Amino acid sequence: MARLLVVHHAPTPAVAALRDAVLAGARDDAIEGVDVLDRAALDAASPDGAREVLDADGFVLLTPANFGYMSGALKHFFDTVFLHVGGALGDDGGAGGDTTGGPRQPFGLVVHGRYDTTGAVRSVLAITGALPWRQATETLELLGDVGEDERAAAYEVGATIAALLVP
Repeated sequence: MARLLVVHHAPTPAVAALRDAVLAGARDDAIEGVDVLDRAALDAASPDGAREVLDADGFVLLTPANFGYMSGALKHFFDTVFLHVGGALGDDGGAGGDTTGGPRQPFGLVVHGRYDTTGAVRSVLAITGALPWRQATETLELLGDVGEDERAAAYEVGATIAALLVP
């Protein structure tokens, strides 16, 4: 069975609603053969979390935009698992290196902010670009209140990534 790992930091009702929509989409009844793992970023920042990343076939990441950056919890997750899961660093110590060997696993990204998501998106994509992953959906960037349209868009991200994993 394919495995989708959803890693999130959902400290607000808005981000929690988006997380719930992503999970509902990933678990849509029409999608069979995909096991969906729901992990808070701080819980996934561990040796067990690194194992779950290695065992996963695809990912959805969800974060609020905090002060122009991803959440500290999601950053801690990346800091903890990066080198253990195939992350590559360039000669300057920055994310970069060669991640082209072997298959690249699909991921989706959802970012919610009050005023701006630019820095948060840039920071996540800089790290994922150094992992053996490929972005398989457009980044869902949302500002302000979360209503039905925003939840539907998050549902689509979860469903799309899960559907890509169907054996």
